[in-house]
Amino acid sequence: MSEPKPDLRLEIAHVLFIDIVGYSKLLINEQHEVLQKLNQLVRGTQAFQSAETAGKLIRFPTGDGMALVFSTTPDAPVQCALQISKALRSHPELQVRMGVHSGPVSGIMDVNDRSNIAGTGINMAQRVMDCGDAGHILLSKRVAEDLEQYRQWRPYLHELGECEVKHGARVSLVNLYSDEVGNPTIPEKLKKERETTTAAPSIKPAKLRKPALLTGAILVSITLAIGFWLFSRPGAQKSTKRGAAALASVTEKTIAVLPFKPLVPENRDQVLELGMADSLIAKLSNIREIIVRSLNSVRKYGSLEQDPLSAGRELEVNSVLEGNVQKSGDRIRVSARLINVADGSSLWSNTFDEKFTDVFAVQDAISQKVADALALRLSGEENKRVTRRYTDNVEAYQLYLTGRYHWNKLTPPEITKSIEFFKQAIDRDPTYALAYFGLAEAYRSSAPTSDVPPKDVLPQAKAAAAKALEIDESLAEPHVTLAFIYNWFDWDWAGSEREAKRAIELNPNLGLAHIAYAQLLSHLGRHEEAITEGVRARELDPLSLIINTLNGSNLYQARRYDEADASLRKTLEMDPNFWIAHLFLGKTYLSKKEYPEAIAEFTKAREISGGNSEAISMAGCVWAIAGDAAKARAVLNELKALANERYVPSTNLAALYCALGEKDEAIAWLDKAYEDRDIRLNRLKVEPKWDSIRSDPRFVAIVKRMGLQ
Repeated sequence: MSEPKPDLRLEIAHVLFIDIVGYSKLLINEQHEVLQKLNQLVRGTQAFQSAETAGKLIRFPTGDGMALVFSTTPDAPVQCALQISKALRSHPELQVRMGVHSGPVSGIMDVNDRSNIAGTGINMAQRVMDCGDAGHILLSKRVAEDLEQYRQWRPYLHELGECEVKHGARVSLVNLYSDEVGNPTIPEKLKKERETTTAAPSIKPAKLRKPALLTGAILVSITLAIGFWLFSRPGAQKSTKRGAAALASVTEKTIAVLPFKPLVPENRDQVLELGMADSLIAKLSNIREIIVRSLNSVRKYGSLEQDPLSAGRELEVNSVLEGNVQKSGDRIRVSARLINVADGSSLWSNTFDEKFTDVFAVQDAISQKVADALALRLSGEENKRVTRRYTDNVEAYQLYLTGRYHWNKLTPPEITKSIEFFKQAIDRDPTYALAYFGLAEAYRSSAPTSDVPPKDVLPQAKAAAAKALEIDESLAEPHVTLAFIYNWFDWDWAGSEREAKRAIELNPNLGLAHIAYAQLLSHLGRHEEAITEGVRARELDPLSLIINTLNGSNLYQARRYDEADASLRKTLEMDPNFWIAHLFLGKTYLSKKEYPEAIAEFTKAREISGGNSEAISMAGCVWAIAGDAAKARAVLNELKALANERYVPSTNLAALYCALGEKDEAIAWLDKAYEDRDIRLNRLKVEPKWDSIRSDPRFVAIVKRMGLQ
């Protein structure tokens, strides 16, 4: 008996299908001209360029148009369609229609035995497009439902109803248009259906069909075209690698572990609720076959009314683990359920009623059952790590969870509280590696958020991280901590790169490891590498505020201000109170000479952070550059007075003197920053605010002393 063929690996991609209306009526040379012009317009869009640079786009011709397969976010093809539509206004000779759908795609071998993709995700995007006329941007209902969760998209969405497509199937359509883009008229195909169907009963949307490959002549032509395009164009080898990376990301398995909820709302224990999620995230993150969203991304979903499917869609995951937990005396009751985000079906569920001392066994059991339900193939080492217990001391564990609870708030008072809880956890169990890691992160976080002298906290952070690795070198997270410290404080660029790469080697799916490496690359001026690494970090953890903010920071330092602006504003849509994003957005506006906007952002950063001195300094820089020296000097005097009360990083005073054109004072304060090991000095080589003194030999000497040149 022959062995059964393995199932196709199907994942969700976001597809934009484009074709030229009336193409077949054109002369051969006219067809060539319009296709060439369409290619130029599409390639010129920011959405196309960003996705292609990140290796998250596969494009292939389809005869009279093309298909773009994005493996980024659901709105990527829609953004691209809008940008194409705007560009087409200058080219009335190009009559184009577009269709967008998110759906399954899979890897196939084409007729030349080359890797390719196909599936109903592509097929359905074409069918959606086929319902439209020139100028239309039509969306499947699935795409529209994703977009309508965001305020900025709602004015564009106009429901059309159902349309019959190939094989008698019906699709629900939404027309995307505004005064500037798209086509507001009802497509002719729908008009004709409505004319011939009077008083017809409503038809339920067609059920999702099993994913199928494109068939017949379309499949052959598309796969041949993809192969020809990939292998014949300039830079084919490099692009093929990027395409392979894009395909790989499409097939990744992803999960979010949401904060657990109380069984009895009146008896909430938020430390335990968040702690159960934190512990399970740590365990499941040991499995390389699955990407687990970080605690920083999921902690916002802790409300009692939170819908797990909505959270799963926002977090861009395949499955969600939710649960309830209640501690009563010496007993704990835990219920857990694994949900398929695509259809809401339950993949696994169970309830545990145990002594609290058995909480570790409960976590082990849940992790194993999740792995089984998702058909994850664990190596022997992964299996050991999933069931590994870093402490058997329940009291130490509770103190560690309490420390993590406070640390995750990332405000100076809460970070200070967390340090004491981590220390107490270590006192209860001196071999508790995770507690040492927690302590290291708390000290490290104090440096940028609390305006404390780096020498007061970063050596302690370094020692705690080293101790965690002494106990368990295979923990990826302490390597990330060291990567940041070597970058910020030691200015050991090779050491930082070594630690970041080691973290990625141990856990390739750890978004924070990739963003730590991206930040280092940015500070060294290796901008393209930094941006690529940052894109990967965001793919792994799309709602992480710090990852999105550091991505924006790296784009700002690469002088890609519009992209930095977009990235940082998107971060603030997720959390308007994330002050670090306001800080870097203000810097971006300053570089774009948008002074009122810059002042507004620095003011918000100052208010939300509780008076961060860099936000104060940068507002002064705006006044100085905008020509209001009096206001700039008032800010300078404020900073000097503040320095008599608490630590003010020397770079903040240097930046303001630099903006005022007082080079000698600026250099003097930079020399002091060097002696203080100011963590903001590592941006010296690339940050635009130093451009006016960049050629000064004294500035160059500092850069060389730091090993940055």
